[in-house]
Parts: sequence; structure tokens; C-alpha cells
Amino acid sequence: MVGFLQTLLSIAVVVFSVCTMLAVGLGHTLRDVFGPMLDARAVIRALVANFVLVPLLAYGVVQVVPLNGSYVTGLMLIATAAGASFLIKLTAAAGGNLPLSASLTMLLVTATVLYMPIVVPIVAPDARVSPAAIALPLLWTMVLPLGTGLLVRARHQTLAERLRPWSGKLASVALAVLVVATIVAHFGGIVRIINQGAIFAPLVVILGAFAIGWVFGREYRGGHVVLGLGTGQRNIAAAMVVATQGLDDPDTVVMVVVASLVEFAVLFPIAWFLARRGRRHRQLRHGRIVRA
Repeated sequence: MVGFLQTLLSIAVVVFSVCTMLAVGLGHTLRDVFGPMLDARAVIRALVANFVLVPLLAYGVVQVVPLNGSYVTGLMLIATAAGASFLIKLTAAAGGNLPLSASLTMLLVTATVLYMPIVVPIVAPDARVSPAAIALPLLWTMVLPLGTGLLVRARHQTLAERLRPWSGKLASVALAVLVVATIVAHFGGIVRIINQGAIFAPLVVILGAFAIGWVFGREYRGGHVVLGLGTGQRNIAAAMVVATQGLDDPDTVVMVVVASLVEFAVLFPIAWFLARRGRRHRQLRHGRIVRA
């Protein structure tokens, strides 16, 4: 049963990531997605938020919250991995800027591939994982589908418009399967972390990361929503690659799994709240315009 759930979980992760990035490519142009990367100041702020401040936050948390060594390693892996396709779904739920979220995802994924092989030996000295082991899954499941979608839209826009809704629906189904399979497959480890009170560590890191991104993105219109969610949403796939392939420690894997569930539990309600607040502000502005 456990083997089946692990297989289902692996398939759901791939399907969700591929379909999400494909849908973004099918719905936008190359300039939409990569144009924001030309803003050097915004790029620097995003990189500092994700690869300097969030790891420092996690380091501070593990100094305060009593955790065993395996949990500490898992939390630090999460803090050093940024950029995940879940950001696209979160941004859509928040009514935010989807091209900007895709651009931020690509930036953070690229930086993670370069950053983790340098930092992981420091935060997890026992880890043995090659840069290719981190990079290749991300390239196949994120970069390639996005590029395919952009190419299809550039050459066959009508076909792209027909395929995009189906990609989005399939991604939603895969996300539901992913959450359920994750809970069932790792239920014992999740309960153990909750009983030990260790769940507060990833909770503080995720909420703190969202706050860091929100503050750093406020300078740009709509950027606070995308950077807030994008900084809070850590790259669980990259962290899991290191935890499963570079370390022989089930507790480290469980901490990464628990962090992924905390992200769902925290960030989706935040996204829905932001969407409601955005609709309310638009209604108020519309009301003022009508009265004027």
C-alpha cells in the first residue's frame, strides 16, 4: 500500500507541475513571462528575500525551537529551496499577476539549481547529491512544459486556447490527489511531528517567508502578492530530491513532507483572502466612479 501511494504521489507531482507550467505557457507570450526579469532591482530583491533572508529566518527558528538533527536538516533544506509551480495556482487563487508569477518561478528555479549544490553541504554535511539530480527534474517538469506552451501559443494560438483549460483542470485534479496521497502515505510521521510540537518550526518559516516577500514586493504594483506567495512557497520538489537521494534519513523526508502540507494549509487561505480583498477594493472603486 505504501509503495502504491509513493508511486501515486510521484506521478501526481509530475502531472501537476507539467500541466501547470504548460497552461501558463499556453496562455501567455514569451515577453509576458520573461519581461519582468529585465528589472534588475526587482530580481535582486526577489533573490535576497528567498536565498538570504529565508535561510537566515530558518536558522534563527532552529536556534529557538527544540528540534532533533534530522528535523533541523529538513527545515534548512526547505529554506534553501525556492521556486515551485504551485505558485501559479496560488497566484490564480489570489487573483494576482500570472505572467509575473511564472517569471518569478523561473527565476527562483534557476537560482535554486545553482544555489543548493553550494549551500546544502553547509546545512546538511552528510548529504550526497549531484547538481544534476536537483536540476534535471526541475528542467523536465517546469522549464520544458513552459517552453512548449509558449511555442504552441506563438505558432497556433487557437490550439493553445483550446488546450489551456484542459491543462488547468488536470493540474487541479493532480493537486487534490497530491494532497490526499501525501497525508495518507506519511500519516504516522506527520502525527509524530505534531505530537512533538515540531510543526511550529515550518509554520513560522512559511509565515515569515510570506511576510518577507510581501514587504520586499510592495514597491511594485501587484508584486507584493506574487513575491509574498512566491517566497512563502518553497520548492518542496528540490528539497525532496536532496532528502531522498542525498540522505538516508526518514525523519528529514517527513519534515519536508510536513512543510509541504503546512504550505497548503497556510498559503491557500491567504491567497483566497487576498482575492476577496481585491474584489472588495475593485467594487469600492467602481462605486466611487459610478457616483462621480
